[in-house]
Amino acid sequence: MTQVNSRREFIIKMASVSGVVAAGSVLSACGGGSSNDPMLQFNYGVASGDPKTDRVILWTHARYVGSSDTVALAYQVATDVGFTTIVSTGTATAGASSGYTAKADATGLTAGSTYYYRFVAGRWISPVGITRTLPAADVTSVKFAVFSCSLYSAGYFNAYDSAVRSGAQYALHLGDYIYEYGSDPAKFGNSNAANLGRVTAPDNEIVTLEDYRTRYAKYRSDPNLKTLHATMPWITVWDDHEFANNAWVDGADNHDSTKQGPWADRKAIAAKVYHEWMPIRVQDPANLLKIYRSFDFGSILTLHMLDTRIEGRTKQYDAYPEDDDGGIARYVRALGDGVNGTDATHPMISATQQKWLTDGTLASRATWQIMGNQDIMARMWFPKNVLDAQNAAFKAPTVANQTAVSTAIKDFLTAKATPSAFRTPTQADLVSTTQNPRRPYNLDSWDGYPTQRDAILKEIRRQGKKLVTLSGDSHNAWFTNLTTLDNAKAGVEFAVTSVTAPGFESAGLDALQSSLDGTLFSLPPFVSANTPVQYGSGLGLIDDLNYVDAKRRGYLLMTATAASVKGEYVFVDTIASTTYTASTGKTVTVSATDMSVSYT
Repeated sequence: MTQVNSRREFIIKMASVSGVVAAGSVLSACGGGSSNDPMLQFNYGVASGDPKTDRVILWTHARYVGSSDTVALAYQVATDVGFTTIVSTGTATAGASSGYTAKADATGLTAGSTYYYRFVAGRWISPVGITRTLPAADVTSVKFAVFSCSLYSAGYFNAYDSAVRSGAQYALHLGDYIYEYGSDPAKFGNSNAANLGRVTAPDNEIVTLEDYRTRYAKYRSDPNLKTLHATMPWITVWDDHEFANNAWVDGADNHDSTKQGPWADRKAIAAKVYHEWMPIRVQDPANLLKIYRSFDFGSILTLHMLDTRIEGRTKQYDAYPEDDDGGIARYVRALGDGVNGTDATHPMISATQQKWLTDGTLASRATWQIMGNQDIMARMWFPKNVLDAQNAAFKAPTVANQTAVSTAIKDFLTAKATPSAFRTPTQADLVSTTQNPRRPYNLDSWDGYPTQRDAILKEIRRQGKKLVTLSGDSHNAWFTNLTTLDNAKAGVEFAVTSVTAPGFESAGLDALQSSLDGTLFSLPPFVSANTPVQYGSGLGLIDDLNYVDAKRRGYLLMTATAASVKGEYVFVDTIASTTYTASTGKTVTVSATDMSVSYT
C-alpha cells in the first residue's frame, strides 16, 4: 500500500475526527470559541474538484441549526492531517442564494501533491477531505476512476465505495449524477426503492429550484458518495438527467412546457443547482451552461471534457423501435452512401466547441488525447436484417416475431463467421454492407450525429494523435474501435457501465452479450470448454465492438502511462445490499506504440 493510500485509509477510518463516513447528518467538530455559537451542520461533507497544478476547487454545505443566516467560512489546506503545516487559506460563504453550499478556489499549491482540507466557522470545523493537484510534466503514471449513471432509487452506491480503495487519484463522472424522476414505483429504476430504503426526494419530478436542490441533497446524503467526494478530487460533466431525459438545446423528451413551464427556465435552474452542488470551476459566470474544459496531466495525457448534451445539441432523430416523426428515414437519407452524409447542419456540439476540441488536441504535446464524453461515440451499428426483426418484435411481441429475431441474429453471425469463399449467395448478401446496411439503434448517442463525429475523428486522426474516448450513458460496459464512415481507425473507446441504473439486463437483452461482441464463437459448443475467449474478433453483430458486459453495475479504473492506457472494468456483484464483492471483469490495455490491444 502506498503512503497516499495509507493516508486515505487513515482519514476514512477517522470518523470521529473527519466524519466523512458518518451516515445521516454530519455535525462539525467543536474547536475553541464561544459556547453560545449556534450549532453548525456540514450535513453533506466536503468535496474537491477541477484540480490544476497549483489549485483546486473546495466545496461544502454549511447551515446553522434553526437559522437562515449566512455562514462565513474559512478554508484551510494543509500538507498533513493534523493541519500543522497550512499552505493555503481563504474565505467562502454559504447562504440562501446558493442553497447553503460554498465553494472556493484554493491556490498556491504544488503540482502532483496530496493535501488535506477543511472549512472552519468560529468553533465549528467541517469534516476533513483529501485532494490532489494535477501532476507535473514528468509524471510517470496517472490513475482515475470513471463513473456514469448513478440512480439513487435503483440501489446502493457500492461502486463509489469500491473506488475509495482502488488506488485512484482522481474521479471522473460523465453525467447522470442525479435523475429527475419522481418516487413513483412505476418510474424508471424505482421498483425496489422502498424495500431498499432508497426512495428519492422530493416525491415529484424535479422542476423548481427547491426541487433540484432537494434532489442533490438526497443524493449527497449517501455515505458512499460522501466518502468518495472527500477522498479525491472529481472532474465532472452533466448529461441529460441533471436536466431531463433526452435533453437538447431547446427541449427534452421528459419536459412538458404546458405543465412544467418554459424549458429555458428549467434548464437555467438545473445548471445553477449543478454548479452549487458540484466542485466544478465556473468557466463563464455569465453563462453557467458552458462547462466544456480541459486538463493537462503532465506529459501523459490531456483530458478534454465535452458537453454533448446542452451546449449545442439539436433535437435527436427518432430511434428504434419508435419512428413517430419519420426520423429514421431522414437519418438514412442524410447518411447518404455512408461516406458523404449530408446532415452537417445536425450537430451534437456547437461549432465553437468542436473547434475548441480539435484546436486543443492539436496543441497538446501529451502522449494521449482522452475525451470525457457523455454518450457513446463509436459506431454501434447493427445489421439491418436484425434491426428490422427486432423492431417488428418490439411493436408486436408475438412468438413468431421473437423467433424471427433469433433467426436473423443466427443467420447474420453464421454468415459472418463463414469464410468468404464458402458463403452462399444469401450469406454474402447478409455480410454485404450494401445489401444489408449497418444502422444504429440509439440516435441519442453520437450515432445520431454521424457527420460531425466523422469530422472530429478525421481531424484528430490527421493530427496523428492517440485518441481514447471515455463514455457513459448506456448503462453497460463496452470497448470499441473508433472508426470513420470510410472505416479508418481513429482511436478506441472505453464506455463505462452505470453505478446503479438498469442496463440491457432489465429488458432481457443481456443474453445477446456474446453475440454482440463475437465471443460467441470462442465459447462452447463452438470450442472446448477450456479454450480462451477471443475478444476483438470482429465477428459480432456490431463490427467495431470488441468487448461488452451487458448486465453488471460498476465503474472503470483507468491507468495511463507513456507506454499504454489500461482500462479495468470493475463490477460489483449486487446493488441490492451494502454487503457486496467487487471484481475486475476485464482488463483492456492499449499500446501507445501502435494502438494494438490486449485483453486479460
